[in-house]
Amino acid sequence: MTTLYPKSTSYFLCTILLATFLSVISTDIVAQTELSAREIVERVDESQRKTTNSAFTRMKLTTCKFGIKNGKIKCVEKARIKLVESAQINTGVDNKDTKSIAILLEPASERGIGMLTYTYEDSERDNETWLYLSALGKVKRISVRNSDDEDTESASLFGTEITTEDQETGKLDDYTYELLEQGEYRGRQVAVIESRPKAHRINKSSYGKTRRWIDLERFIVLKAQMFDKHDNPIKRIEVGKVQKINNIWMGRSLTFMNSVSQRLTNMKLEAISFDMDIDESFLTQRALTDQAFREQFLNNLRQQAQ
Repeated sequence: MTTLYPKSTSYFLCTILLATFLSVISTDIVAQTELSAREIVERVDESQRKTTNSAFTRMKLTTCKFGIKNGKIKCVEKARIKLVESAQINTGVDNKDTKSIAILLEPASERGIGMLTYTYEDSERDNETWLYLSALGKVKRISVRNSDDEDTESASLFGTEITTEDQETGKLDDYTYELLEQGEYRGRQVAVIESRPKAHRINKSSYGKTRRWIDLERFIVLKAQMFDKHDNPIKRIEVGKVQKINNIWMGRSLTFMNSVSQRLTNMKLEAISFDMDIDESFLTQRALTDQAFREQFLNNLRQQAQ
């Protein structure tokens, strides 16, 4: 049986439903904004880990010197473009450690150069990164002031403005966190959180402090500003297109701008596949040096991703 309501009753019900809906949204936003700075950062860290959980990616890195023309940032030289494939898995206790490998596909002159990275949640354990230069046939351990090992050098991702430290997750206990303000950024409700390395971490970090504009609904960073130990701004990260993939929010385009070198790198995520069957034996130094071994695994991942 169908029951018809008078227009006034229908309007009254709609008003109640709308008020209830807005109340739910308001309650949800209040609940989010009542999170502490540390709790918000933990949510972001959790979201970032989901992007490295058995994932296979293909990305384009575009690097150039930049300038500002008519208020817009522009390349002032021919950009250098690199195409990279990478595979990542989460390991360790509660899957809070990560192993990843990135291999250059283009340009042809650099094909086969690779980077292997192990990141650890444990503050007592330094992250590890190895770079393989195919032309030299040599693997070298590198870091971003993240180890006392003398045989290390500052690490950037294939000569770009992206460093291994920029991509780190975990080690949250190595920093202090302060909620500076809340408001709106690019139409999103955000919290601006400043993190500073603690005394035991300061000599292992390239940054004296970092400010992040964090989306309070999706818990991703929309913008970041890095400062040196004298509070001078040295790098900025802008997240472009944000997309939900496999129920995970992520930035499809990130631009890293170094105000010291006046260079920028845009990282464009061209493809990503989750729930991949990635054998942990692939994420080893052998995959850097053994081309046949590496291609066998990469071809298997490409087929899975189709």
